[in-house]
Amino acid sequence: MQNLAPIALFVYNRPDHTRRTISHLQKNLLAEDSRLFIFSDNAKYGEDRQKVDEVRALIEQTEGFKSVKIYLNAINYGLAQSIINGVSLLVKEYGKVIVFEDDLLSSPYTLRYFNDALEHYAEEEKVMHIGAYMYPLEEKLPQTFFYRAATSWGWATWQRAWKNFNPDIDALIKQFDKPKIHAFSIEGSMNFWKQMKEFKAGKNNSWAIRWYASIFLNGGLTLNPAKSLIQNIGHDGSGVHSNKEDMYQVQVDRHAVDFFPAEITENPEAYAAIKHFLQNRKGSLFARIKRFILKNVR
Repeated sequence: MQNLAPIALFVYNRPDHTRRTISHLQKNLLAEDSRLFIFSDNAKYGEDRQKVDEVRALIEQTEGFKSVKIYLNAINYGLAQSIINGVSLLVKEYGKVIVFEDDLLSSPYTLRYFNDALEHYAEEEKVMHIGAYMYPLEEKLPQTFFYRAATSWGWATWQRAWKNFNPDIDALIKQFDKPKIHAFSIEGSMNFWKQMKEFKAGKNNSWAIRWYASIFLNGGLTLNPAKSLIQNIGHDGSGVHSNKEDMYQVQVDRHAVDFFPAEITENPEAYAAIKHFLQNRKGSLFARIKRFILKNVR
């Protein structure tokens, strides 16, 4: 395959996670033909300095790709601004990008999936985002499907879609009414609207919720696999935005993806399956109490 999308990898202060993420990327079938761009954010606090330096020493040794280019931030931008900057830089030059953070383990076929999908839907304006993670759904679904929301654990997009990204939370919120909020929140089954309000209040710094809102307000769709091609290993309390919850843990599918839907519409069965998972993901009251206790153990 020619004209492969560049891979953007965003790292900070987790050398062990970064090592595993890179190791899995190296095992991808298209790794040796892909350009890897690593964006290393600088330490925000003095206590992060050693781990940041360890990560930077590690990434300097990275090989197994067509090329490796490293960007070392002189200041701490934070994850959100780092991703916005890096994605904007690469789509401007290459027209498309594959995005990884430092806690994502991929299938050997993940890069192939991304590149095939980016090629397949390159001219489909309605398709704005390619996701590689999927919740542990029990329902039997097509190998890939379209859905309204954007997952952020391994994804890809095009310059034509990213140009619609609006980081201005006030401008985004103004475009929502009650029916849109209901649809945006998967009929109240996920706290997407709460995330929007918390960003406005300064309680989170999410780029992902603003990207999903931008897709939603532009009438866009996201492509997703029925079986996850990504496992997130960051839910161990080690990351800036991670926690100890395991409800989103999956077994990575190790099969190649060879089906892409021809009809560019949201799959109703997939929507129903995801809605069901989101409504029931926290389990019983006992399970919630147990998880709360474990989450707050110091």
